[in-house]
Amino acid sequence: MVTKTFAIITDIHSNLASLIHALSIIDRRDDVDQIICLGDCFALGPEPEKTLEMLKSIPNCIFIRGNHDRYLLEKLWEDELPSLEGMDPYDPVCQAIVQNEKWTADQLGQDGYDFCKAMKIAHREIIGTILVEFTHAWYKRDDSPPSVSEAVNWKDRVIKTNPEIQKVVFIHGHVHVQRHQIIDNLTILCQGATGLPFDRDQRGSVAFLTVNSDDFIWDVNRYEYDYKTTSQRLGKRKPPFFTNLQSTIKYASIRNDL
Repeated sequence: MVTKTFAIITDIHSNLASLIHALSIIDRRDDVDQIICLGDCFALGPEPEKTLEMLKSIPNCIFIRGNHDRYLLEKLWEDELPSLEGMDPYDPVCQAIVQNEKWTADQLGQDGYDFCKAMKIAHREIIGTILVEFTHAWYKRDDSPPSVSEAVNWKDRVIKTNPEIQKVVFIHGHVHVQRHQIIDNLTILCQGATGLPFDRDQRGSVAFLTVNSDDFIWDVNRYEYDYKTTSQRLGKRKPPFFTNLQSTIKYASIRNDL
């Protein structure tokens, strides 16, 4: 019987301390066949350069592009009225985040641009009768996962073109909170976030998906790390929006009220 185990990290956001801890958990296992990173690697965190260096050192890793990685490629800040995820371009919060994107791109330079450009939009594997799809949010868009109806319609089309498939597992990042939703033979999963959780739980996350010919196991590991180091690093480097980000890390909840 064919069995494959995936280790998944996502939404690191230049949180080097949490990334190092996540990779140490992966390294302690001897059954990981493939590491998957679901994107949003750099923006909104204090250490994009060191995060890039660490990510490039991971053997056998598939990198999927997130919306924040795309903003770096598109040079969002050069737009006439830059906006992201439906925010009002005149909102000071939106403007600060856009400037954080520019700051991140400046730290990463051409090496970071090339790294993001090489990322995939999605990754698909079929193991036995199970199809697994990995993406940041969805292949159609990277800033919002599919609705339930969209996901079911997509699953039905996938099975129609792959009649041997009996179960579909859809794994995404982006939302920074955990998700485990089952609709008939479709399972939608999200582990939360490795570097910037939004579920009022400061712990980072790394997930493991083990798939055999007709079933799978989903295991989310929430771990404590020294988040104060990340907060202190933000205070030292002072990238745009850093005060809000310090509070977001401290409370594990979006803090745009500062």
